[in-house]
Amino acid sequence: MKLVVQVKLLPSSEQAAALEATLRACNRAATHVAAVAFEQGVKDRNGLHKLLYTNIKATFGLSAQPAVRVVKKVVDAYTALAAQAKAGLLGKPTSKRYLKAMSGPVSFRPEAAQPFDDRCLSWQADACTVSIWTVDGRLKGIRYTASADQLKTLTEHRRGESDLVQRKGKWYLLATCEVPELEVYEPVDWIGVDRGIVNLATTSDGTNYQGRRLTRYRRWQARKRAELQAKGTRSAKRRLARRSGKEQRHAMHVNHRISKEIVSVAQRTGRGIAVEVLDGIRDRVRLRRDQRGRISSWPFHQLGQHLAYKARRAGVPYLEVDPAYTSQRCPRCGHTERSNRPTRDHFCCRRCGLAGPSDHVAGVNVRDRARSAWAFVTMPVPARPERSIREPSGRCDP
Repeated sequence: MKLVVQVKLLPSSEQAAALEATLRACNRAATHVAAVAFEQGVKDRNGLHKLLYTNIKATFGLSAQPAVRVVKKVVDAYTALAAQAKAGLLGKPTSKRYLKAMSGPVSFRPEAAQPFDDRCLSWQADACTVSIWTVDGRLKGIRYTASADQLKTLTEHRRGESDLVQRKGKWYLLATCEVPELEVYEPVDWIGVDRGIVNLATTSDGTNYQGRRLTRYRRWQARKRAELQAKGTRSAKRRLARRSGKEQRHAMHVNHRISKEIVSVAQRTGRGIAVEVLDGIRDRVRLRRDQRGRISSWPFHQLGQHLAYKARRAGVPYLEVDPAYTSQRCPRCGHTERSNRPTRDHFCCRRCGLAGPSDHVAGVNVRDRARSAWAFVTMPVPARPERSIREPSGRCDP
């Protein structure tokens, strides 16, 4: 499986200036290539290479391999745009967003990420340094740092391209690593995971990961943003820029911690992980005005992604099941009714009287559906009886 390892570069002021000039030159070249590709309708790699390769090197001062990477970057951008339009992510063909995206060429920000392959970028893992091509010549001995686990993964499994990224004056390299997957074992049982807003995740074992602290943190961040936006001074705008992305990173850290613990429990007990399919849930529900902010910032999809890739890496079976009525169905007698859940936090079956926390009951229902789904998937197909093959006798038997 593919993982991305992020390392932080520690360049000197001269090296940082050369990296910034390189990034801006590559993005100017990419914007030029994208404009020509849109005007002439040539968006394949070979066509753009023949059309603009020499021009890119002469006009923007790029070497051979960086020019090739710029062309590939533009081709990938148009391919991604076409895929988004085909999947309906840009809206209907008559919508403003669709028309804005498809009516003009793709453009690249001056600080947009730039991919480098092994011909432009080399790693010295023992010294924790990199050598990278720039418009001012090749820079050697640029130090980098990361956690011990990331450095180990980078040394053992790095493959393919690495992206040069600049964020708020700091430099990073995003390296692609091919990490081998463990063989998925046969689960002895399943851990059902119910995802929610009040409780971010609740397992069928009864473990509850509450979202109160994250909700309070989001409210505090929203209040601080509103205060700084109301001031409108240059200092307030600088503080807003420094705070941007902080809430998102905090939510990602919470999801990493929750998913790591669930996968660890499943691996230790020999069980699999089952979650509900919640795709499109924001389009299916109607919300009050005061609820829109909470559900729009609900990171359930990210939690599912973390669970999926951590389970694959650990060899833990991972399954997605139908979410219909998991919070209204009684796991003991099977009775399904809306009144089984009188409040958000409590479940009480109207038929058999089973009662308990509603999210725990939903997690048990997810586990039960995973058991049935896995049994159906792994059910052996009955072999057809073999027919004896006889030599033709030249006559029709009755």
